[in-house]
Amino acid sequence: MRSRAAILRRYGAPWSIEEFELDPPRAGEVLVQLAAAGLCHSDEHIRQGHLAGPSQQSPTAPTIGGHEGSGVVVEVGDGVTGLSPGDHVVTSFVAVCGRCRWCASGMEYICDAGAGTMLPGMPTDGTFRHHDRDGRDLAHVSKIGAFAEHTVVSAASLVKIEPQLPLLPAALLACAAPTGYGSAAYRARVRGGDTVVVIGAGGIGMAAVQGARISGAVRIVAVDPVALKRESAQTFGATHTAATAAEAFELVAELTRGVMADAVVVSPSMIADSDVEDALRLTRKAGRCVLTGMSVQGTRTGLDPQDLVLMNKSLCGTVFGSCNPRTDIPLLATLYEAGRLQLDEMITKRYRLDEINDAYADLTAGTLVRGVIDFGLDSATTIG
Repeated sequence: MRSRAAILRRYGAPWSIEEFELDPPRAGEVLVQLAAAGLCHSDEHIRQGHLAGPSQQSPTAPTIGGHEGSGVVVEVGDGVTGLSPGDHVVTSFVAVCGRCRWCASGMEYICDAGAGTMLPGMPTDGTFRHHDRDGRDLAHVSKIGAFAEHTVVSAASLVKIEPQLPLLPAALLACAAPTGYGSAAYRARVRGGDTVVVIGAGGIGMAAVQGARISGAVRIVAVDPVALKRESAQTFGATHTAATAAEAFELVAELTRGVMADAVVVSPSMIADSDVEDALRLTRKAGRCVLTGMSVQGTRTGLDPQDLVLMNKSLCGTVFGSCNPRTDIPLLATLYEAGRLQLDEMITKRYRLDEINDAYADLTAGTLVRGVIDFGLDSATTIG
């Protein structure tokens, strides 16, 4: 079949909206019609080549962007169970095989099948289902390719949701919501009465603020240089805001009488070496500092081991907020339906697929918490 997508051919170039050919799903695969795709900063880093080697000018294969999506199943391949045409689904950029050591240990977020998420080709057999008009194979980001009207993915990369859940906000359950929520609730282990600092108040940061609020934190400080995001953070549960880490240090020291924050979540658009040092200064004795954002390939940071050792601090990373897609996406959907998790409010603006470069310009300018490609805005698109 023929569909349309935003394709990256050279690092630094704009997304190119093109028609492409899509093969039917093979064994273990599913054809999905996308309803919405969140505009995550990770795709912007991929476009700019921040995650590639220093001399690499282009991706290994032209690449369909997008990993945060929701849609409707159109067709399933042989051997697929639990999914049928018409089902509503959310994508998971962490594939879940359910059989490896990590899945068996309750850590689906580091599943071995998901480890090759940035490699080209289908995870099922290494071949391609997406092809450009010249017949050249197309990779798809995180084996998802959510910046497309249709895509074929492994069944391991999909989570079924209830049909009454609106598909537009449901797209945020694919990345921003679990990554941010889990960073606070699971990895930082926020508890009732805690003081929490969230550095970076974009989509993931706003979800981290909500994760801290839902977990019972009484003081939540959102740190971001953009005034719009600081103001927005207060609607999601932030009790205080600061423009810089230095400003936050003075504020948190005053709020805690010098004890500092029980937990710090670091979720800027790109983690720099100084961000880690600043975050650890904000972390109390025996507190937890969680790195959630991405960093440029090759970034190194100088840490003071004595601060970690003598102050008994924990510095850790997290992928997908240490959430398990198959259990935590439905959990977050329940929190949304109960009015505890705000997803609609996180969507600052909707865009057509053709407007994706304008959308990322808005993101870079700091005018968005989360932008979303709404495929329903295109009258030619029919969501089942």
